[in-house]
Amino acid sequence: MSSRGSYSLYGPFGPQGLAPHPSTQPVTNPEKRGREAEVDALTNMLIRGMDESSDPDFYGMCAECGSKIAGEGNGCTAMGSFYHIKCFVCVVCRNTLREKPFYDVDGKPHCHDCYMETLEKCNVCMKPILERILRATGKPYHPKCFTCTICKKCLDNVPFTVDASNQVYCIDDFHRKFAPRCSVCKEPIMPEPGKDETIRVVALDRSFHVQCYRCEDCGLVLSSEAEGRGCYPLDGHVLCKNCNCKRIRALTTPGSTEL
Repeated sequence: MSSRGSYSLYGPFGPQGLAPHPSTQPVTNPEKRGREAEVDALTNMLIRGMDESSDPDFYGMCAECGSKIAGEGNGCTAMGSFYHIKCFVCVVCRNTLREKPFYDVDGKPHCHDCYMETLEKCNVCMKPILERILRATGKPYHPKCFTCTICKKCLDNVPFTVDASNQVYCIDDFHRKFAPRCSVCKEPIMPEPGKDETIRVVALDRSFHVQCYRCEDCGLVLSSEAEGRGCYPLDGHVLCKNCNCKRIRALTTPGSTEL
């Protein structure tokens, strides 16, 4: 009770030494606001409940309308409170919840359909997510619906990546689709299994696997970091130094034909 009110729930003992019956006069104070007003409202409801407790048909006080419930057949209990059967309705659609399953959402009863509308929906199947939500690229998914665009493998707890249009891929399929292709073997240049990175050799505006970057004549694996194994291109051909010299000599020798 507020310190401003002098009301006592039972009052002083009367001349016979017994407390008088609780007063039915509502406790009101126009100056009270917020928590004080809420406490007074609850006290008023308690007083009314005590007044009615001697009524054999009294079932309780309805948490929705605040009126007494007379007769057990007219009331029900839910979420720890009493309700008139007609007052226990879905907070959204207002349909009665008598003998129907309902959901408690922040202390408010929801019917099944309205509860489904409160749930996040999967970005793939657009159905409500009832259990664990997998959130990726800022969107919610059922774990089973979060799959690679190409191979359809589930990517729950699996590394993945996205393209410019936000399509989801497993790492292998992303590389196979978007990685540059070797100009020799025509295969994508992508990391080996279990690795995150790979090396791409670029020469003459073409891409090569390290093992495919070879002299076209003798097959020597070329590398700018190895002595004597640099690339000496000629007329668009990838050549080592020795084979480059041989071709030049052949081209400059009288009577030679173009290789």
